[in-house]
Amino acid sequence: MGKYAITYDIGTTGVKTCIFELGDTIKLVSAASEGYKLYVFPDGGAEQDPQEWWDAMCSTTQRVLDKCDVDIKDICGISFCSQMQGIVLVDKDGKPVRRAMSYMDQRARKELKEGIAYGPQIAGAFIPKLLKSLMITGAVAASVKDPVWKYKWVEKNEPENFKKVHKWLDVKEYFITRMTGEFCMTHDSAFATLLYDIKKHEFSKSMCKMLGVNFEHLPEIKKSVEKVGELLEQPAKELGLMPGTAVFGGGGDASLIGVGAGSVALGDTHIYSGTSGWVSTVVDKSIVDASAMIAAVVGAEEGRYNYFGELETAGKCLEWVKDHLALDEIGIYLEKKNITDGYEAKYTSLYDYMTDAVKDVPAGAGGVIFTPWLHGNRCPFEDPNARGMFFNICLETGKSEMIRAVLEGVCYHLRWFLETEEKKVKSSEKVRFVGGGALSDLTCQILADCLGKVVETVDTPQNVGAMGAAVLIAVGLGQCKSIEDAKSLIPVSKTFEPNMENKKAYDKYYEVYKNLYKSNKENFAKLNS
Repeated sequence: MGKYAITYDIGTTGVKTCIFELGDTIKLVSAASEGYKLYVFPDGGAEQDPQEWWDAMCSTTQRVLDKCDVDIKDICGISFCSQMQGIVLVDKDGKPVRRAMSYMDQRARKELKEGIAYGPQIAGAFIPKLLKSLMITGAVAASVKDPVWKYKWVEKNEPENFKKVHKWLDVKEYFITRMTGEFCMTHDSAFATLLYDIKKHEFSKSMCKMLGVNFEHLPEIKKSVEKVGELLEQPAKELGLMPGTAVFGGGGDASLIGVGAGSVALGDTHIYSGTSGWVSTVVDKSIVDASAMIAAVVGAEEGRYNYFGELETAGKCLEWVKDHLALDEIGIYLEKKNITDGYEAKYTSLYDYMTDAVKDVPAGAGGVIFTPWLHGNRCPFEDPNARGMFFNICLETGKSEMIRAVLEGVCYHLRWFLETEEKKVKSSEKVRFVGGGALSDLTCQILADCLGKVVETVDTPQNVGAMGAAVLIAVGLGQCKSIEDAKSLIPVSKTFEPNMENKKAYDKYYEVYKNLYKSNKENFAKLNS
């Protein structure tokens, strides 16, 4: 009998649930996806309902089991890959005291200003506090979207809810608690609170005191590959799994998507485009570029970090295009009859159909440039007031050019990340590209042309987070020596060589792209602050 793992990739727009067979390779057996809501408010709030997460998880678990002949008795482990820097405040019973605050939430501007953004500053932080933060945590909570300010926002604005708080959890940690009754955080999630001592590998009481956090609210820290508990009877019944199944720590998406991409060796670079997007390179020490909001975040493997810059609205821009451009007159969905109602099918079709509509538009989208800052921007500049725009539209511009401009705009920003990161670290010559964006050969080619680098993809690139979680189970069970061994288990499926003629065009537009924020910073502030 084979051994199987079930893993959950808990993203911003939906959960992907996968069953993998663990053997000489890690093989995907069954997968299902389901979406849930992101509640966005005019004041910058962005929340999600943990019960909606759980309902989607239960539904997809049943669907993956129905689609294969795996006996639940043969499932030897459960693990997670999840969005990070959310905040799920729970009571003593592990029940949320309010809806979860997404990493996208930017309501805590006043709390940020009062907590760290005052007096003599560097990179938006009071210099003494910045220096102390860098020394202890290797980073600094200088963004309105950092979790500590969400915590402080609840404390100030919802005192009755705050009184009920027993523990501060991140997204996957909520599921660990719900499944096992254990309150814990993995090291990468603990780091993402920016209250984590990177030398002592524990929460820092000194940082908590400086930022006004109740140290008792922070849970025990566990390793990503560690068995953290066993599945309790009631959640097992709801999921349709066996009570007593081992539950492993798992990791955040910033930690595990690179693992699932096979980008795990020192110096390996991967690019992700899902709801959010990022560029990440594996390093062996703490590195920070505070001015560009880039830091080396703790990885799933001990002694490894991911030097990481994030764009919060990458695939989200494509979703916006679907809703407001593609569904109208182009008729991408209206003309195609083979679309199903499933979340994953729609997501895949989005890329298939939209890229088909724009494939003949020349590089540069007829001179149109799109800025993908639909919910502010974090890196390489921090500005919650920044917004998306189409620049240089003319009479000849059509929707096809505008849609292509969105694809290119996301790629321009990813290039900006890469070039900014290369001031501190050397990226790999070949880049692994994963996430929903990698489902489109056109997007892969645009990225290769824009970067001037070879771009590689893997099988089912939309499932790499879940694959990374499966790797952790394999390591935890001793079937795999280390996380770095995953590189041999995850081969390249496609390779895209850069078209240097297209790169010349992109070089021209890219320089304009970078200037657009500087030219419009004051206007963004007037309209959105």
